[in-house]
Amino acid sequence: MRAVAAALIFALSLIASATSAAPAPCDVLERALAQAPAGPVFLASYPTATIGALHGAAFLYDNAVAAIALAGCGHARDADRIGDAMLLALDHDRYWHDDRLRNAYQPGSATDKPIKLSGWWDDKQNRWVEDPYQVGSDTGNMAWAMLALLALARDGHGGKYRDGAVRIAHWAEMNFDTRDPQGFMGGTFGDQPTPQINRWKATEHNADLAAAFAALAAATGDAHWRARADQASSFVGTMWDRKCQCFAAGTTEYGTTRNNTLALDAQIWPLLAIPGAATKYHAVLSTVFRQMSVKGGLAYGKARGGVWTEGTEQAALLMKLSGRSPQRLIAAAERNRAPDGSYFATNALSMSTGFDLETDPTQRRAYFHLPHLAALAWAALAERGFNPFAGTKTLPVATPVR
Repeated sequence: MRAVAAALIFALSLIASATSAAPAPCDVLERALAQAPAGPVFLASYPTATIGALHGAAFLYDNAVAAIALAGCGHARDADRIGDAMLLALDHDRYWHDDRLRNAYQPGSATDKPIKLSGWWDDKQNRWVEDPYQVGSDTGNMAWAMLALLALARDGHGGKYRDGAVRIAHWAEMNFDTRDPQGFMGGTFGDQPTPQINRWKATEHNADLAAAFAALAAATGDAHWRARADQASSFVGTMWDRKCQCFAAGTTEYGTTRNNTLALDAQIWPLLAIPGAATKYHAVLSTVFRQMSVKGGLAYGKARGGVWTEGTEQAALLMKLSGRSPQRLIAAAERNRAPDGSYFATNALSMSTGFDLETDPTQRRAYFHLPHLAALAWAALAERGFNPFAGTKTLPVATPVR
């Protein structure tokens, strides 16, 4: 019996040691920023990617989530460096001067004028190549930039961040489409001077904008932004499918027909972003666990091609803020730790999202077994219980009608 007890104690000590050895996501995120060049900076989205479109790309969304997570971790003054890079990008684009940002930039120092965009040298073509998506501007990414800047403004680090968010909002609102179902379109795809207009509308993007416009209304006292938030929220509501107990992904290419593809972020984000949605649409979690569970975590969609670390942490955050235990999900995400303490985007070599790749419709958009900045940032948010849409450790609550 003593031998069994000793063995059990030894095993438990090994588990405790392994657990304690894993650095906190906030610390890993802070370390990534500390290792970047001084001053305004964009962080690499996939630091270990060596070739192709993911190499040398700092996606705006990834950096926005990282900035918000740093603020939630208590490192808002460090997150200012990412916010300052966004402001510089607003003022020093190589072509646009209408308050839009690009979907991606070159990682590293953001002090060159104009701000460098992501791309790579193609030996076969013997020229510099840029990804049409990365040089475009998605409205959802603009919303995340707004949320990041407003998070920094809330921490008392200057009205310049609030003013930057207002500028981005003016561009984003121009994408409103009055065709039913009314909502905000996807943005633009491709480079200047005549990028393609994405007329599809995404549940995910409109949830982002609902939160960003609402935060802007609170920061400025301008009722105009409250009205815009209501428009975005209304679109999300029209995407609810009572039979499925889920949200449609949005609309198809032309913006009027529903796209019933099941995507994890389109299920989770409305509940985190829109006041009262976590109560009204609480049944969506049952749908998520029934149709997307894989190896203790959650996949991007019904294909269950692998654990999507970022989305698993998003669901874990929602459960934590709803008063439910997220430990099973967090454990699944922890199994996707990279050697440096960051997180792989997925445990699979390649995990399809089920959506066509805009740059090549013959292929599916996918996540890969690479350390991913957004996965790390969402892990930090889940650990701290910090809601990036609200800037608080709570779910947004619906205001009673008087």
